[in-house]
Amino acid sequence: MSTDAVRVVVADDQDAIRTGLVMILGSASDIEVVAEVADGTAAVRAADRHRPDVVLMDIRMPGVDGIEATRRILDAGSSQVLVLTTFDLDDYVDDALAAGAAGFLLKSVDAPSLCRAVRAVARGDGVLAPEITRRVIGRYASAPRRGNVPGLDQLTARETDVLAGLGRGLSNAGISAELVISEATTKTHVSRVLAKLGLRSRTQAAIAAQDAGLVR
Repeated sequence: MSTDAVRVVVADDQDAIRTGLVMILGSASDIEVVAEVADGTAAVRAADRHRPDVVLMDIRMPGVDGIEATRRILDAGSSQVLVLTTFDLDDYVDDALAAGAAGFLLKSVDAPSLCRAVRAVARGDGVLAPEITRRVIGRYASAPRRGNVPGLDQLTARETDVLAGLGRGLSNAGISAELVISEATTKTHVSRVLAKLGLRSRTQAAIAAQDAGLVR
């Protein structure tokens, strides 16, 4: 296993599904599953203990569900969260993104796409299932702009450019190419944008960019 492998915690209450996910991720030479858990409380504890790059999180679990577990993990700054669920429901998508999840996938995703999504989230990029991307974009595009985004005036000009890129769904690599800066610099700018705006994820930042009128 590579020393710079993406470290993952898998959280799912169904033993067979969890085992399958662990096998899929474990078959990738650059991904290491450091823990597997069956409920939200255990997911929060595992994230705090292992500090993985990504927690692969189911939504419907006993006790603390995946949405609340995501919120607690992001509040603690333990890891990024990639939600993986059977249910393609708008409320789940909205709740997961509001909680700060970096991505939302359906369990129908194929193995290569799942591994690519885990790597993308570990890099700091956001991921949405193709089945729901168009619907989510359409819903936010048609929503009225609130205009007032707290903390927007604290951003530098370059940070505002980065926020606009996030609003257009660009990856860190895409923003770097557009602004002619390194990916490391882009990642630093993204972190500062999130901190100044009080946001948990780049997806929330993309919504803020829409609200601020930075995306046409």
